[in-house]
Amino acid sequence: MDHLSGMDAAFLHLETPETPMHVGGLSMYELPPEYKGDFVADVVKHIQNRMHLAPIFNRKLVNMPFDIANPIWVMDDHLDIEHHIRHVIVPPPASRAQVDRLVSRIHSSLLDRSRPLWEMYVLDGLPAPADAPKGTRYVGLYSKFHHAGLDGMGGQVLMQAIMDVTPEPRVVRPAKVRRPAPGDNFGIAELAGAGIKHNLMQTVKLVKTLPSLIKTARRTMRPAKVAGEIKSVAEKTHWFAPRTPLNVGITNQRSFARFSIPIKEVKEITAINKVSLNDVVMEISSEGMMRYLADMGCRPKESLLAAVPVSLRPEGNTDMSNQVSMARMSLASNVKDPIERLQAIRRSSEGVKAVMSEMKTLLPTDFPSLGAPWLFSALANGLARSRLANVMPAFANVVISNVPGPNITLYFAGAKQISTYPVSIPYHGMALNITLQSYNGWLDFGLIGCRRVMPDIADLGKYMQAAHVELLRRSREIAAGQTVVAPVAKAAAKPVVKRAAVPAKGKPKTSVKTAKPKPKK
Repeated sequence: MDHLSGMDAAFLHLETPETPMHVGGLSMYELPPEYKGDFVADVVKHIQNRMHLAPIFNRKLVNMPFDIANPIWVMDDHLDIEHHIRHVIVPPPASRAQVDRLVSRIHSSLLDRSRPLWEMYVLDGLPAPADAPKGTRYVGLYSKFHHAGLDGMGGQVLMQAIMDVTPEPRVVRPAKVRRPAPGDNFGIAELAGAGIKHNLMQTVKLVKTLPSLIKTARRTMRPAKVAGEIKSVAEKTHWFAPRTPLNVGITNQRSFARFSIPIKEVKEITAINKVSLNDVVMEISSEGMMRYLADMGCRPKESLLAAVPVSLRPEGNTDMSNQVSMARMSLASNVKDPIERLQAIRRSSEGVKAVMSEMKTLLPTDFPSLGAPWLFSALANGLARSRLANVMPAFANVVISNVPGPNITLYFAGAKQISTYPVSIPYHGMALNITLQSYNGWLDFGLIGCRRVMPDIADLGKYMQAAHVELLRRSREIAAGQTVVAPVAKAAAKPVVKRAAVPAKGKPKTSVKTAKPKPKK
């Protein structure tokens, strides 16, 4: 039997109507003027031909008797493809804001656990950019997969299965003829026996590693100390994050926003300041959040903390299961100067890396599950009903995740992918999730939050874009040997990033423009 690991199953048990635990993405595709086919039919055929390359497409859950242990995966031999792939026509004018609202509504609904845990929505009716060749057609594809089935790196494995590097889809070897599986016809005694056996095996492993595990858990849960010398009192780490309007219980309604930044500009900042790409992401997130919180009348004196997913996946591992842990780091939001803040974040990031490199091999991804469905579900429902998240100390203020992607143009069912924006998971106590993915010379940011807490989440995206522009300007002044001037006022926070619809020879145009950009669909 294919048992869910303890970490995979946790995403199931922590799911409530207010907190759907699926991850997704919104990708934009370009169909050339000569295309006259039915794209929805092409997508259905494409996925049907690739399903055997990614098990998440055709496996579903079977629960253990009385929930004595975690569920198991079984193959669904009667998959209804029309349930999983749907066609949505966006009403005109199909603006960027309309598409984002549609995505946030679809992302709010739970997946059907009686079926394989995924859905895709082809978004039709999107206008093509004004500079696109006449007859060019743009379509969106929103997809969601339950987090119990894959993590961020597992999503990259999935992408490799369904994407191509040329407009002509590659030839895929057909799936082998499979003997009928027992499906969900296991007997109660057989399921119970397998669950108990699995629990005993995991318990033995846990007992052997318990001393080191306790030490590891404590070091992992504590925010990482700043590496090297602390340059200011502001860099001192604390056990808990400062309370903000974002650290409350949430509803099941979502708000979504997206934007893109050229990797070329980010790398310019990293080279000048001798920091990592992830440090730059943290800095613009920190500045953007402080501006957004200021609009809400909140100005924390202590630094904001970010919860950062850290992969535990061994090199070469392509399993779809979750192999990830969570670390916390300072965003140095109480350091006013953006260059100084960037360096403070670099030191905090180095502290995280030092801890996780030491702890990585000790952190488990599986553990005994006897009674886990009851315990975790009770905790999740209790947290939702008691509103405890509104008063308890904040574990972190925001989740920030960076998913590496390909630096080449990809195609899906013959359509050219222009961009791909992650759509992830907010939770009680952290009403905001910032996830980005690199693709073909750009960083595509997806901001997802609770609509009741952040109905104007697009403002955060504008502030983050403005923070990037300011950081780039200050960095160029340093490189030119000029005197560094004070940061610009918040009123200057307007989006300036423009992405080429069809990059020439795969190279995007620069993004710093004085004119207001055209919104990307």
